[in-house]
Amino acid sequence: MSRHRVVEVDRIEGQLAVLALDDGSTVDVPLKSLPKGTREGSVLRVPDENGTLQWSEAELDEPERRRRLEESRRILDELKKRDPGGDLTL
Repeated sequence: MSRHRVVEVDRIEGQLAVLALDDGSTVDVPLKSLPKGTREGSVLRVPDENGTLQWSEAELDEPERRRRLEESRRILDELKKRDPGGDLTL
């Protein structure tokens, strides 16, 4: 039985996608191995078969991408509320 890992596209460098794994590490994967429409910020669900990620079977996870984006916005809004504004004195 396979399980899935959720990974995020950190950036695209030429023909490589740099993917951020859930453990904080990154891996470079040929962009052509990923689903059509993959771009920076995309979230992918990737089958993991005994520790081997099956990139050719990855699927875009748009609901998870939107959830992560909304969470990031919420955190940024909270941080903005704490910022008094103005110049920083060092």
